[in-house]
Amino acid sequence: MASTSLSSATVSDASVDTAALKVNADDTVTTGVAKGRDRLDSATSTSNLKEADLAKLAPRSIGDLLRDIPGIRSEAATGEALASVSIRGLPLASSGIKFVQLQEDGLPVLEFGDIQGLGPDSLIRADLNLSQVEVIRGGSASTFASNSPGGLINFISKTGETEGGAIALTGGLDYDQYRADFDMGGKLGETARFHIGGFFWQGEGPRRTGYDAQRGGQVKLNVTKTFTGGYVRLYGKYLDDRSPFYDTVPVQATGDNASPKVREIANFDANRDMLLSRYIRSNLVLDGNNNPVVHDLAEGVTTKVKSVGLESQIDLAGWTVTERFRFSDVSGAFVTPFTSAYLPATQGAALLGGAGARLSWANGPLAGQAITDPASLNGNGLLAALNILDLRIKSMDNVTNDIRASRVWSIGDGDLTTTAGFYAARQSIARDALWSTLISDVRGDGRAALVDVATAGGRALTQNGVYAYNLALAGGTRRRSVDLDYAVNAPFASANYHIGRVAIGASIRYDFGTARGQLFGSDLGGGRVGTVTRDIDGNGVISSPETRVGVTPLTTPAPLDYSYHYLSYSSGINFRIAEPLAVFARYSRGARANADRILFSPIVNTADGSLATKSAAFDPVKQAEVGVKYRQAGLTLNLTGFWAKAQDTNVDVVTSQIIQREYRATGLEFEGGVRRGPFALTAGATYTDAEITRDAVNPAVIGNTPRHQAKLIFQATPQISTDRFSIGAVFIGTTGSYSQDTNILKTPGFVTTNAFAQWRVAERLMLGVNANNLFDTLAITTFDEAAIPASGILRARPLNGRTVSATIRFDF
Repeated sequence: MASTSLSSATVSDASVDTAALKVNADDTVTTGVAKGRDRLDSATSTSNLKEADLAKLAPRSIGDLLRDIPGIRSEAATGEALASVSIRGLPLASSGIKFVQLQEDGLPVLEFGDIQGLGPDSLIRADLNLSQVEVIRGGSASTFASNSPGGLINFISKTGETEGGAIALTGGLDYDQYRADFDMGGKLGETARFHIGGFFWQGEGPRRTGYDAQRGGQVKLNVTKTFTGGYVRLYGKYLDDRSPFYDTVPVQATGDNASPKVREIANFDANRDMLLSRYIRSNLVLDGNNNPVVHDLAEGVTTKVKSVGLESQIDLAGWTVTERFRFSDVSGAFVTPFTSAYLPATQGAALLGGAGARLSWANGPLAGQAITDPASLNGNGLLAALNILDLRIKSMDNVTNDIRASRVWSIGDGDLTTTAGFYAARQSIARDALWSTLISDVRGDGRAALVDVATAGGRALTQNGVYAYNLALAGGTRRRSVDLDYAVNAPFASANYHIGRVAIGASIRYDFGTARGQLFGSDLGGGRVGTVTRDIDGNGVISSPETRVGVTPLTTPAPLDYSYHYLSYSSGINFRIAEPLAVFARYSRGARANADRILFSPIVNTADGSLATKSAAFDPVKQAEVGVKYRQAGLTLNLTGFWAKAQDTNVDVVTSQIIQREYRATGLEFEGGVRRGPFALTAGATYTDAEITRDAVNPAVIGNTPRHQAKLIFQATPQISTDRFSIGAVFIGTTGSYSQDTNILKTPGFVTTNAFAQWRVAERLMLGVNANNLFDTLAITTFDEAAIPASGILRARPLNGRTVSATIRFDF
């Protein structure tokens, strides 16, 4: 339901009222530009989601919300957090949100969108605090924010302009989730106002885990004081939330790689089940200081954020000076089975224990009983080697400050808007990555149980289902600790001259920064030891798994110490052909500084912390776009052609392989909307032709289509709205894409359908029903494999199946 316009609210002082929620002739662009201006006078590609749209969409996560914005490719299969997001053909070479920046009220929530273990979508929640979501694709995003060459997505909070508030209670009708939201705003006198809001939820969630996997919430508060020529605002947020991470699930594939036929395996619903279970909760490992500790897998993605901020704007000697500052104390955990392996039970037993290996249940209702017929185990005959990632996020604190001054000068018959500013940020990354390996059967409904393996002679190879206290399937590697600080500084300036029907603008930004800190891990080489024999459970006996205990080589850290700098620029021209019609063109160069994704690889010199590959400090992106915009009498149409060239230096989180590539993409993006009486339709589609143009590691993939890149993605939302009710649907689809850059296995395309109905029972009382993935489509975003293996079992990443919720909302 992405709107084809931006409301008249500004980033600096957002407001939402009835008029602002309609497509109208006062549409202004406010994100990624110096001054808010009519969209038809701006050489940018923009969209927004409004408060009313958000209530109807009822997204299950931020990644789910972003699927409904044209041009954005959002793989929202991971649950509430850690979605992989890209834009307009820019690559998703690994995971995370690399080339797009997520902001909250004009400042980034994390400086880098692809930090391992915690993404920016983990720190944002769509609740009643949210006024609207503004999006700018490409263009001025390269110069009006650091590390955002692909685009900006700005989540704008309410600030109390509208008196009153709301209470909303939501419950899952076919899944276990209960949620309470509230918000309230109003005056604190003639020149002050406030807004407070938040939510709390609890339940199993959209997928069956066998326990309450979701629990927590947030509270946000802001107070605004206005005065002649400006305002000052103080705000704060407290977020303490946990939600499960949804990793791969097994599916059965037949046919060929180009057109695989995918079906679910017995006793496991790919849309609703995970290998999270009430019987798989305890994870014994050595912590970052090499002391035994037990963690609960129910922690999932645990996010704790305490942030405070200041925003002010003042008119001073003809200049408008805007200051934004925020400090966020960020910590948490990420505990989950990750990139696990699925094998036929007979084959898995033989690989671990040799010929005649024996299997038995280690826990659950059948604990201690022998598995006498592994081939028919649970009807699917599968075992899973669960790679348990236990990530301790000690600090991802973030402090940012953006100060800018703008002035409009009358020159001739036109207006020249100039802006100059300085941005400074510090991002810390301190975490311990711990691993263990467990053996489990494959069963849904949160009832999977651990399995013990013994040799034919009876020698135990596991202990209570634990095969190793490290990542055994990768030779005990990837146990790593980091303590890092990244500094980002950027002066920037822009000028835009608007005369008659023509607007010409240019902007420039110079980023310079440093990366400092220490790395710990045997992956760094140099004789560092990462696996030892230790009585980790303290029972006085060394079991087979206790010969594979992961440790961190704390006495031999490696340094990180390098600096970088790069120049970004953007220039565009917009011509208002007629009142309802405009055309524009823009060329931009931006970049994304790399952070932790390039560590523990030959890219970084382990002796002095410098970059062995100098070009890996940042990845440049060049873009060109040409577009036409039309808006008149309830009809809005936008068509943009784009070209992009990007470098990506990365490490694949699944395979740990280095990625050093260049990409090129061209495409066409459509966005439109029409309203006729009670009927409205918004729609978007993006066609992309992309290829890998250079690869320093694997030249064989040059000329291939980048992984996960579909030719066409599209959205459409028809709806009927009156004063008493609204009813509609959201169709979101994609054509097929290759699962990996080798272009062998293709992931099938799909269309998901969401539906909504709202009924205003009384003036202040509303009932609503939302259905996500109404037809329960098996919508697989990708496979982890490059080709169908001999077993026919693929690791798939599907969107959630059908979830239906009901909401009762009271406004006051």
